Amino acid sequence: MVLQSLWLLPWKVTLCVASFLLTADYGLAFTTKFGRHTPDSSVNSKSGLGQRGFSKPPSTKHAPFKSKFSSQRILLHPLATTSTTSSEIERQFLDEKQLDFILGYLNKHQGNALMKFSEAFSKLGAEKAKKNAWSGGSYNIASAKIVGIDTVSFELDVQVQIRNEDPIVERVAIDLDAMPVSKNRKLLGSGTIPPPVARDLDLPPIDEIVRRLCRLCWIVNEPDATGKLFQLGIQLAGSDIGRLKENMYLNQCPHNRYVRKYFYDMVADATLEAAILCSKGRISNRMKITAMFPEMNPSMDSYRIGTILEMIRTVAIKLVEQNLRVRVCVQGSMGVGIFTGVPKQLGGVSKLLQMMDWQSNEGEENEGMVGNYMNFGNIGAEHVVNAHVREDGTKVEQDDVFILIAPQSMVGVDSSIIASLKEMAEAAGSRPIILLNPDLTDKFSSQGQQNVRGRQDRIDFANTFETIWHFNNIYVSGTSYFPILGATFKPGPLNMWASYQRRDLAKEQGEMYIPIIAGEEKPQGDQILASFES
Repeated sequence: MVLQSLWLLPWKVTLCVASFLLTADYGLAFTTKFGRHTPDSSVNSKSGLGQRGFSKPPSTKHAPFKSKFSSQRILLHPLATTSTTSSEIERQFLDEKQLDFILGYLNKHQGNALMKFSEAFSKLGAEKAKKNAWSGGSYNIASAKIVGIDTVSFELDVQVQIRNEDPIVERVAIDLDAMPVSKNRKLLGSGTIPPPVARDLDLPPIDEIVRRLCRLCWIVNEPDATGKLFQLGIQLAGSDIGRLKENMYLNQCPHNRYVRKYFYDMVADATLEAAILCSKGRISNRMKITAMFPEMNPSMDSYRIGTILEMIRTVAIKLVEQNLRVRVCVQGSMGVGIFTGVPKQLGGVSKLLQMMDWQSNEGEENEGMVGNYMNFGNIGAEHVVNAHVREDGTKVEQDDVFILIAPQSMVGVDSSIIASLKEMAEAAGSRPIILLNPDLTDKFSSQGQQNVRGRQDRIDFANTFETIWHFNNIYVSGTSYFPILGATFKPGPLNMWASYQRRDLAKEQGEMYIPIIAGEEKPQGDQILASFES
């Protein structure tokens, strides 16, 4: 009868009375997926990580949770959970060391980001906006503390200060794939909100958590936190993807052969992974690789064509080892009249490819594996070979993968590579077509004019090629390429982008690259510069 009559009272009074009756008279407590909690209760420090529910499935047998605000009320906010449902997603849990470290780090160093999370991804933000619309400052989020996290969601204890009332602590559960509930432009900015990351990447739990936290940081305009989170995943025994080798000394040219091999192997592994993903329909068959360390940067005097050819050889043999037929293509002569030719960067490359020793001799690593699986050609639909039988009865196998070396337009008339490249991409169908260090921007004509007709179509076509591996160094603005300040790196087709700052070790013991910003999109120059200065 008491409960039935509560509807006659004001809603705030009803909520307080109902809470008192449920907890006092009926002995009930608030229970969430992270454990069972009762107001103003104590914590058993020996109950293990089950009370935070992340190193093992959640249990309700441990001692109840106690907030550090022991003299204040702690409520489970009725509108706190996000709208994203996660019941069908399998939860994965961190081990004890990882959990303690990440909770301690976030609470100590990323308190501002945690407060923004509570405002952007829970109804607390909407409630704050509603109450402050009538009287500014009447409802404020004073602090937020993370109390639990797994690969699906995390929970925050948020201290809320309401004018003329005692502070309260409200527990909010936030999905790691949440979309913002708040529409506060000051909080979210005006950028595009990145969609949730796919959950079929087979990552370790710590990498899953870090990647999703980085996305939330970008949404609430906390990009500087992403680099530290990225480094945290590496330190806490993640997959180690994204760690750059120490002591590469890329300022020294020619590069050490071990440094070259380091890049060759990374590109080859990423290319094979991309080919496999393409065969499963996971990514587009139009791909590009950008390798712009000093020996492969044509705008520097350290440019070495042999490095490109060695990289192509490593990548091609990696694919051939999987019984894939590879065709390496270099664009032919373009232009009209005296302006006919090939880009300076590609001069003589086609002939050098033919002269390279592609056949492994007896006793070598790839003996008998290359055979006729390696072929060469130019860029154009006529160089795409499909399976057929010649007139003499000889069976011709189709090419499986196409690798195009530095396709680019030239200055002059009829010197755009886009038309030939587009025809070749269409002829290849669903087979992987991979561009190495492409430059698909429009060039001026020999009279200094730029063709505007069809320019947007050319830009749209160039954007259909997705990055599967990327590395470029960051330099001081201007024409100087010294010193190297850092690098931008994407280690694979499904991996995050990250920008790094190069730092010298103490007592000239070497150098290392420290991640400063990470996300699903390539960092822009102003974002990198701001992170360098912060």
